[in-house]
Amino acid sequence: MPNWEGFMIPTLKVMSDDVVRHRREFQPLVADEVQLNDEQRKELLPSGRQVKYKNRIGWAVSFMTNVGAFTRPQRGHYQITDAGRELVKLFPNGVKERDIAALGDDPNSPIRVYVATSKNKQTSSAAVAAIDESSMTPIEQVQSGIERIHDEITVELLTRLQGKDPGFFEQAVVDLLLAMGYGGTAGTGNVTQLSNDGGFDGVIDQDILGLNRVYIQAKRYKDENIVGRPDLQAFVGALSGKADSGVFITTSRFSDNARTYAENVPTRIILIDGKRLTSLMIRYGVGVQVKETYKVVEIDEDFFA
Repeated sequence: MPNWEGFMIPTLKVMSDDVVRHRREFQPLVADEVQLNDEQRKELLPSGRQVKYKNRIGWAVSFMTNVGAFTRPQRGHYQITDAGRELVKLFPNGVKERDIAALGDDPNSPIRVYVATSKNKQTSSAAVAAIDESSMTPIEQVQSGIERIHDEITVELLTRLQGKDPGFFEQAVVDLLLAMGYGGTAGTGNVTQLSNDGGFDGVIDQDILGLNRVYIQAKRYKDENIVGRPDLQAFVGALSGKADSGVFITTSRFSDNARTYAENVPTRIILIDGKRLTSLMIRYGVGVQVKETYKVVEIDEDFFA
């Protein structure tokens, strides 16, 4: 059976007729394309919770969606893009993740290669894939796999947030801050009314009486729409007379001038860009849910003492 990379081109070929299909529809078609036998189609993951070939197709489709080879017109449904058709032309006999990542060096490439957003290092997913697993301990392999999963989810989280209406995003950031502990046990958080928001998108009361408040500005921007200094100046102006601090959250990023302004203005402004936002959402379980839980065991030396 092919590994997940081996399912990328076959899946693109199946979807090359431009028909929008649910993943349940094209999975058996892809199995036909790679000529899986009955035994392979029934093989389960070690957990016993999912068919192996479907899991690998899922990984392939997730990666290709993140690099722009597929679009997701509606939940669970996919459609090939011009970039996906170009991949089939370039790699008709199969492609590796590192091959697709290499296309990112070409400014004319139709493939949008994503970048991992690990907090402690900025590496491409392809670089992670290039690590020789034989040189890694089993624990390191597990940790590397979790990082790759988070990288995938990070890209999809931003895409989903950017595709929703502003009100949804504002509620999402309020939910996140509450999940992080702002609001305490007795506080509340609300999205402000658009007609009377006072320049804020959300307010969190840290206590029952609302004596201590956290004011929020949320900008649901595309990647190329950078938050600049004027946006922060407007936020600081709205905070004047109300609070001496606030949180500014965006799905894109902040310009250097904006960050410099935030560092030097007397009002304390916490900046959360798209990378940090998705990292916090994953950490605090907002917009994501636990799919699998694995236990790593070791010998109990006290038992054998």
